[in-house]
Amino acid sequence: MASAQTADELVTKYVKAIGGADKISAIKTLRRTGKFIGGGGFEAPIVEEYKRPNMVRQDFTIQGLTGTTAYDGNVGWKIQPWEGKKDAESLEEEEMKSIIEDSDFDGPLVNYKQKGNKIEYLGLDPVDGTDAYKLKVVLASGDTRIYYMDTDYYVPIKIDIKRTVRGAEREYEVSLGEYKEVSGWYQPFSVETNVKGNPNKSKVAYEKIEANVPIDSKRFAKPSVAAKPR
Repeated sequence: MASAQTADELVTKYVKAIGGADKISAIKTLRRTGKFIGGGGFEAPIVEEYKRPNMVRQDFTIQGLTGTTAYDGNVGWKIQPWEGKKDAESLEEEEMKSIIEDSDFDGPLVNYKQKGNKIEYLGLDPVDGTDAYKLKVVLASGDTRIYYMDTDYYVPIKIDIKRTVRGAEREYEVSLGEYKEVSGWYQPFSVETNVKGNPNKSKVAYEKIEANVPIDSKRFAKPSVAAKPR
């Protein structure tokens, strides 16, 4: 099957291009610091922390109040203080699916077979007028991603995401750019997202990505609700 072989070859070239399996596996934690840029000039500082095997925490500051979304490998939770909510709440279904995907430390292409993901090569397709390799990735969850890989550097420049929530399909587009080396692993420093067909894009611009910084596992655990005085 030529397509399966081509898909594997592309994934092998991708892993090599971003630094290689040894450099990737040597990184146990990541901290990304930057800002979220939304419509109408809205900006908010963000910090994202990742720890193997599958812990993730995202802190988002609006008007001096910091909200958190996190997953400790078992439990997903959020705190949204700008809505007057100080206690941690469980994530809703779509938020949960999204954060479990985010918690995949290396992304779905690295060690994809062990993760139960399936990959198919779909040929070349233009992205902004330039040909890109097109890979269909079916995650173990059943959700689908289409990766558009740069033909020179074998890194993703665009990802189409299809996610089914309560039987309804949602589609998103993610554009990746400004790849820079972080401890031997090339990471995108620019991530733009929009709902498919909607011109309004939000962007995350990372100012700093640090590898192997000490991050306590407790930071990912859902805080217990303080007992309210009677």
